[in-house]
Amino acid sequence: MKHFLLATLAALSAAAHVPPALAQSLTQPIDGIVAVVNDDVILRSELDRQVAQVNAQYANNPGQLPPRDVLERQLLDRLILQKLQIAHANDSGIKIADAQIDHALAQIAQQNRLEVSQLRGAVESQGIDYAQFRNNVRDQLLVQNLRQQVGQSRTQVSDAEIDSLIKNGHVRTEQIHAAHIVINVPEGATPDQIDAAHAKATDVVRQIRGGMDFAAAALRYSNAEDALQGGDLGWRTANELPPALVAATDRLQDGEITDPLRGPNGFHIVKLVGKRAAEAQMVTEYKLQHILIKTSELVSSAQARQRIEAIRSRIVAGEDFAKAAIDASEETETARLGGEMGWTPAGAFGPQVQAIVESLKKGEVSQAFEAAPGWHLLKLEDTRQSNMAGQLQRSEAKNMIFQRKAEEEYMSFLRQLRSEAYVEIRLPGVEPAKAGNS
Repeated sequence: MKHFLLATLAALSAAAHVPPALAQSLTQPIDGIVAVVNDDVILRSELDRQVAQVNAQYANNPGQLPPRDVLERQLLDRLILQKLQIAHANDSGIKIADAQIDHALAQIAQQNRLEVSQLRGAVESQGIDYAQFRNNVRDQLLVQNLRQQVGQSRTQVSDAEIDSLIKNGHVRTEQIHAAHIVINVPEGATPDQIDAAHAKATDVVRQIRGGMDFAAAALRYSNAEDALQGGDLGWRTANELPPALVAATDRLQDGEITDPLRGPNGFHIVKLVGKRAAEAQMVTEYKLQHILIKTSELVSSAQARQRIEAIRSRIVAGEDFAKAAIDASEETETARLGGEMGWTPAGAFGPQVQAIVESLKKGEVSQAFEAAPGWHLLKLEDTRQSNMAGQLQRSEAKNMIFQRKAEEEYMSFLRQLRSEAYVEIRLPGVEPAKAGNS
């Protein structure tokens, strides 16, 4: 899901760069309903804000944008789907804490090279209401959490699947940078609808091969959520992508595109941007010794601290750390080994302990510190860099299968959500459509 979040934040951050002329239009009250979505509505002002943000994103390349009416319909489709997802997330009891929104806003500020304290002023200086901006961030996080919930509830990965992937050598380590365009086929499509979607996809391929920019074609024609990012999927490991997409890129040179590919949700056009060998998964490991004095109802924090500081004083004065651990440590797993914890990778500690470990020099004993379940001493014996690729292979295989299946499940979920919704389009110039047939 990380690619989805990054794309979401990038789209949101564009709102902080709306030119003044466009920003002024965002503040003008415009009445009118352009779509009815179940018990909710989409206002003309909402659609105009989306159009203004896209125009701002493509200010340097306006020629890539489709005609205004086509852009409006594309964005309206996305607003409808967003409304449905947000409503479903709220109905499912998904909550977004203020701390989560604050973290997302901090990422947006960082992307725009701003301090968090400067972000509000930057947004409001463009005529954008900051409370609405914050609500937009909340909505995007709701959708992200809904994705995770649907993926986790509908996706299962068996040991047999993992074993098969590894045994058959299908845990591919290379990374692929691809982009795609999706031409949707409605749920329960008729043969005529399937033929129409294929004809549309074929025409898009013809236009791209005739010189149209792929990103511009994605913006104009793609039904995928990443259309506003030009359909860019970013760098991903081969096993994070659907097998059919990976197989298609195997037949492409950098910059080439496929003919339309039939998928579960419609027709896909894939562009290979590039391939590269997987980066070594280098991790810092620490060899540590540990002494613990526990706190309890009988041993106060102050008493435990006094005891461990006395132990530290003896070690600093020359007592062997291993002997002190055997004699005094209450961590039963390591005490008998002289406090030896073995090699432990970075990330296995909490932030507090990680900071302490990183501050130690080889052979140095830490100051006494408190962390559940008591007071601790650590001694850093050595550090090393290890390539964890082999050790993480099984975990990587499971994650790859899960991500691939979860993406397919969520696309199926969206199609079902859309087909079961009452949707009435009231956009001028567009024939009204209801109940998912728009």
